[in-house]
Amino acid sequence: MKEIEQLSINAIRTLSADAIQRANSGHPGLPLGAAPMAYELWANHMNHNPADPDWPNRDRFILSGGHGSMLLYSLLHLFGYGNLSMEDIKNFRQLGSPTPGHPEYGCTPGVEATTGPLGAGMGMAVGMAMAEAHLAAVFNKEDYPVVDHYTYVLGGDGCMMEGISYEAFSLAGTMGLHKLIVLYDSNRISIEGSTDLAFTEDVTARMAALGFQTLTVEDGNDLEAIAAAIEEAKKDTRHPSFITVKTQIGYGCPAKQGKASAHGEPLGADNVTALKETLGWPSKEDFFVPREVYDHFAQIARDKAETEAAWNVMFAAYCQEYPQMEELWNQYHDTSLGLEFGEDEQFWLHGDKPEATRSLSGKLLNYMTEKLPNLFGGSADLAPSNKTTMNGKGDFTKDTPEGCNIHFGVRELAMTAIGNGIGLHGGLRPYVATFFVFSDYMKPMARLSALMQVPLTYVLTHDSIGVGEDGPTHEPVEHLSMLRAIPNFHVFRPCDSVETAAAWYSAVTSRKTPTALVLTRQNLEPVHGSSREALKGGYVLADCQGTPEAILIATGSEVNLALKAKDVLEAEGRKIRVVSMPCMEVFEEQTREYRESVLPRSVRKRVVVEAGSDFGWGSYTGLDGACVTMNGFGASGPASQLFEHFGFTVDHVVETVRSL
Repeated sequence: MKEIEQLSINAIRTLSADAIQRANSGHPGLPLGAAPMAYELWANHMNHNPADPDWPNRDRFILSGGHGSMLLYSLLHLFGYGNLSMEDIKNFRQLGSPTPGHPEYGCTPGVEATTGPLGAGMGMAVGMAMAEAHLAAVFNKEDYPVVDHYTYVLGGDGCMMEGISYEAFSLAGTMGLHKLIVLYDSNRISIEGSTDLAFTEDVTARMAALGFQTLTVEDGNDLEAIAAAIEEAKKDTRHPSFITVKTQIGYGCPAKQGKASAHGEPLGADNVTALKETLGWPSKEDFFVPREVYDHFAQIARDKAETEAAWNVMFAAYCQEYPQMEELWNQYHDTSLGLEFGEDEQFWLHGDKPEATRSLSGKLLNYMTEKLPNLFGGSADLAPSNKTTMNGKGDFTKDTPEGCNIHFGVRELAMTAIGNGIGLHGGLRPYVATFFVFSDYMKPMARLSALMQVPLTYVLTHDSIGVGEDGPTHEPVEHLSMLRAIPNFHVFRPCDSVETAAAWYSAVTSRKTPTALVLTRQNLEPVHGSSREALKGGYVLADCQGTPEAILIATGSEVNLALKAKDVLEAEGRKIRVVSMPCMEVFEEQTREYRESVLPRSVRKRVVVEAGSDFGWGSYTGLDGACVTMNGFGASGPASQLFEHFGFTVDHVVETVRSL
């Protein structure tokens, strides 16, 4: 190893230790142990340009073990990403700093994904590799590999214990994603002690069984061995690669090296000093980096910039030779694409017969494929039921990566992480789908969608007790409340074709907010009065003369029920307004004046009608309102009988209004 390389690696280590010590919070173990492999990868194998972090053909790097964030921040600072300054490093984990406790996408230049929940980065890396394979199949021409990059992900024992990693890697092996390279920081230590306490499996054998090329580096400080493994991984063009790098957690700190105490707490001032002495660091000064280290990283960065410059020349020639492909490329990367549906009358057609919103959604999805060629997604083995197959668009497989329909298998958690990864990669509009009840399996990654502001579309069907005979295990009750509780997440439960169109339009034109389309299994009657006002989240569907005595607020399959109850009440001489509320979150984004026009505060008699929990509706019903909702789990039986059994009848809604 050259002296400058050792000095550069130790700069990563000491910067990490100093920042964590100053913050009095953080995880020094991973940065100290994994610094050599990270340096070798970033300096000698990864194509990236610190001056242009968004270069489309850059290699992607995801730190799945996000607790080791100072490893990443040290690299970004030393390479000169986005002017990430030493002051930023010193403010690690401080409020408003671009160096938060775990890496956050959009907060720090060069951070490709928000990580921290262990294993999440593994799933998102699979999504990025999937996006690369698909886009390469669509765009590359002979002598013009305009999409040709790797996805690298680094994680440790905790990432490999989490089930999401198994789910995601199982699919990656099946799909033969050979541009995916996993670096496994194997230090055999977890928070509670040795991994032998709970994790004794042969990880390499597992990964081989999943279809990965497996390689092992016995000494995590051996740059030559790490380099050889990475290059060997690149040679395999049929399998993703899994490189086990055996490291020592807290390397270089005599009191902490190889111990669980190195994982999640500062080393302590004396131990930081001892670390620097052990490493032969030229200064005991905090945050000291030798000038020659900065110069070394700057030279590497200049070389990396030349790689992008060469790609730019190739891409310009590609566009000149294939102008139709340039047009398609621009279309794929045009974030305004989809807005044209707003004025497309065919898109907003009223249905003329009873139809399930899942079926209406499927028709809209296929209608959109003509103008949105970069739609890319699928279902967790439920596409025929979710109606999420894009007809004539082919299947994404190892041998047909140009296909647009992804078969995720029964892997809801990994599917959602993969969808996030596809969205983060850029150039594609991903969607994922399953039964609504299984959104339980998706929740952690749905939360990351919202946190990262990735506008992933969720198609969630079989939305209520309308599932019927499958019974309570398949009948979502509390799930609307769960998803509505996520900040920056839109939940649409449409009542007919027009509101379903509004939900899709909102989803494909969203820039920073994921959207869930919660759709019925059972057929719904077309709703008279539904309109594009659904784009405001809530609107007056049917009104009365003058000020209403009571307001019925309904969603989805219960909107028609509310309209029928209004007819009965009006026959008694009562003034009733019906409000359709397909999306609470969008409604709350409207002006105060608009919300007051729909739900005037002077009308306190309000009844919510929804085949789900009443949790979250209190802000609309107030102290004087009531709910016709679910107070327990569903049951097994014909859907029509279940709605009657649980009180979703005209008589019950009418009686509830009368009781107010």
